[in-house]
Amino acid sequence: MGVTLEDEARRYLAVFEDVTGTTGQDCLVNDDKLLIVVESGEMGEAIGPGGQNVTQFEERVDKSVRLVEDADDPEAFVANALAPASVYNVTISQNDDLVAYVEVADQDRGVAIGSNGETIERARTLAARHFGFDDVQLL
Repeated sequence: MGVTLEDEARRYLAVFEDVTGTTGQDCLVNDDKLLIVVESGEMGEAIGPGGQNVTQFEERVDKSVRLVEDADDPEAFVANALAPASVYNVTISQNDDLVAYVEVADQDRGVAIGSNGETIERARTLAARHFGFDDVQLL
């Protein structure tokens, strides 16, 4: 499933790739935040030693950034989108809708939901963009 990027997102990805030397697969732009999906296997390099690549990128674009590692299979992708929450299992169900049901550690439920539901909403948006999911639900 291909992701269509707006011009602004493309510009941010170009800067990200220039600063980090890694490949960005997707970029969601909010007022003061960016979410970048990093190619699978490149997360460590994208972050850089002591987080220096991310910090340099944030300073250059004057926005905070959240990174999510891409994955080939939807279960791993959904788990990555909810990180740093400990995800035990992702079950995919397709009846009328395509839904990912996610089991997280009880102590990480708040982390998976995020402040004002931001993390779970971000996971829903990314899962829809990359794998055509209709919903992501925590169990």
